[in-house]
Amino acid sequence: MQLTYLLPAPMHATELGVAEMRRRAGLLAEWASAGTTVTVSAVDSGPASVESAFEEYLAIPAMGARLRSAENNGADATVVGCFGDPGLDGLREIATRPVVGPASAGMALAATLGHQFSVVTVTASVRPLLRRLAWETGVLGALGEVRAVELSVLEINNDHEAAHGALRAECARLLDTTDTDTIVLGCMSMGFLGAAERLTEELGAPVVNPVRAALHQAEALHRMGLAHSRRAYHRPPKLADGDSIAVLAHQADGPMEVTA
Repeated sequence: MQLTYLLPAPMHATELGVAEMRRRAGLLAEWASAGTTVTVSAVDSGPASVESAFEEYLAIPAMGARLRSAENNGADATVVGCFGDPGLDGLREIATRPVVGPASAGMALAATLGHQFSVVTVTASVRPLLRRLAWETGVLGALGEVRAVELSVLEINNDHEAAHGALRAECARLLDTTDTDTIVLGCMSMGFLGAAERLTEELGAPVVNPVRAALHQAEALHRMGLAHSRRAYHRPPKLADGDSIAVLAHQADGPMEVTA
């Protein structure tokens, strides 16, 4: 199986650089099942990191182009490399093979592991977005709290041990003071810390790594011969087989304003 891990940011052009892409590719290869080859693919333009709805929307057009390129190069499935699942519905419309969002995969898994799960994410700016994603996934009734450690994505990547300490403290508070029995890490950079695995052992409760949840869901879908339903995700009417997604965009000479 060939799987593409699609980054919504041009990581190679940020301070994290190609080295971080290689590190993540190595971890994905370690976690993947035998016979799965994982390629980490970054867009060529977009926000340095995604910490708001607006940044999600900025990333989506370039993600669409990279998705089509990945499928043309033989990808059997694609995992969206952001916990906000940016553009998931639209990407599934233009895809011919499974596209997995880590928030939906991680939350759906968490809902099977206990009675109430909570999410620990980066900043308060994304908390409303994650509650909406729980509703879209159909597990809002099982969602308890959405908490933030107030560390940016870049801060998490720059100091792994400090990030782990902040995560451990917030997860422990949730388990001690709420009815939370299962926790989902609400950021893909958190997933690449190895924190979920350590915290599961340290805290005695399941802590879901969204990277691994999405990776294994994509593998399972491929093995079962399943993909998202065309009754739910209709192919854009303007897009014929073989067309570039550029046909969906119309370019004007410039913006226009009129006043009545």
